Amino acid sequence: MKKIVNIAVPTSCVVALVFSVAALTNTNAAPAASPEVAAVAAVPAGQPVDLTYAAEKSLPSVVYIKNTQNSKVQTVEYSDPFEDFFSDPFGGFFGRGQGNGGRRQRQVQTPKRTAAGSGVIISADGYIVTNNHVVDGADELTVTLNDNKEYSARIIGADATTDLALIKIDGKQLPAIVIANSDDVKIGEWVLAVGNPLGLNNTVTAGIVSAKARSMGQGVSSMIQTDAAINQGNSGGALVNTRGELIGINAMIYSQTGSNIGYGFAIPITIMNKVVDDIKKYGTVQRAMIGIQGSDVNAYVDAEKEKGNEVDLGTMEGIYVAKVVEDGAAADAGLKEGDVITHIDGQKVTKFGELQNIIAQKRPGDKITINYLRNKSKKSATLTLKNEQGNTKVVKNADLDVLGGTFRAITDQQKEQLNIGYGLEVMKVSGGRLKDANVPKGFIIQRANDQSVKSIEDLQKIVKEASTSKEPVLYIQGVYPTGKKGYFAVPLENE
Repeated sequence: MKKIVNIAVPTSCVVALVFSVAALTNTNAAPAASPEVAAVAAVPAGQPVDLTYAAEKSLPSVVYIKNTQNSKVQTVEYSDPFEDFFSDPFGGFFGRGQGNGGRRQRQVQTPKRTAAGSGVIISADGYIVTNNHVVDGADELTVTLNDNKEYSARIIGADATTDLALIKIDGKQLPAIVIANSDDVKIGEWVLAVGNPLGLNNTVTAGIVSAKARSMGQGVSSMIQTDAAINQGNSGGALVNTRGELIGINAMIYSQTGSNIGYGFAIPITIMNKVVDDIKKYGTVQRAMIGIQGSDVNAYVDAEKEKGNEVDLGTMEGIYVAKVVEDGAAADAGLKEGDVITHIDGQKVTKFGELQNIIAQKRPGDKITINYLRNKSKKSATLTLKNEQGNTKVVKNADLDVLGGTFRAITDQQKEQLNIGYGLEVMKVSGGRLKDANVPKGFIIQRANDQSVKSIEDLQKIVKEASTSKEPVLYIQGVYPTGKKGYFAVPLENE
């Protein structure tokens, strides 16, 4: 059979020259459909499917998101091919550098850019789920509802690994979608993709679920695959069942052309629920690690056959363990290379995507029971899942609130008096980590974790980075109002 190479394409739609804003906050999932609603939407077996009910129920909950990145001045490096050839022996008197490989820098003004995508209202008070790539880099986010009302939005949290983001608009009694359980979805089931493809707002397309737990080799490895037409601009939109209930967040297409000549993929709701809950509780996703590398058993057996090796693992379904990570959860429980995982918590796993789907719903510290084969003999073990740092602690993405202080950029007068070019003055210490570390009011922060602090945004970014690192400490350098230099170590970890 002729092999066709395809490409996976995020489904946000890039435009040029426009504006938008970003979002923060809390979520309440809509209640499950009542038996009466399910009965209305039910269709007798073998009869044509009427999708008008699903469209009517879901369209009001899907929004149009505009991401605006404002014009900025950036320093870029460029190459001068004559730099070294005409290197200036007079120390730059003639404006050339001295043997720096022809690399020079200049400032350029980037144009204002706009991208468009979709989102799904999941609570009546304005929480909206979309893709991370829809809101990434936004200076402004604008949300337009199905009734053409516009809102500014703010980002509450985003996760690049799962490509999900939670944003918030200030609204009341918004049309939140009903959320289903994506584990109940069946292959062959009719679905609608709802979104704003190619700038065409409020669009629905129909198809079926053509596969589940599909691994795309990056990010979420347990996608719902559908042949419903999905194009650029559908990113972050809804994949719904025939009752109009949300079963997935549309994320990408798999196509030779970048448009819909292939399949679409959606992030299952079981994963979305976990990500949203983590963002609201901790500010960042709690990622549990099982501590193995492996592949589907049939893929491993086929690969060995190509090498001329005959393999008999006692099954052709499950996860072949190719490597056990040292000090990981699996190693602690005694798993070894060559084992075959067949069940997790009593649930059969036939491929790696199914294992990923289960683990993606867990947090560090959670325990799971694994059934596996070793030399064809059945065994079981209980694993305590770990985080990326190799322990079971909750990882919190701290914001400036954890410092317990208020800040402002220093004035021109302070710059002149202290002979400094920038910094943030600590205006108030009301508690939190600054008080614990004895950082006084009036202290001027100039650097944190070896990065310059010129604005509140700089400090916020550094605090977030530090809070998710292996050493969650903020090392602050700066000056007192007297001009004396000071240094503080501010632990960020929550006990």
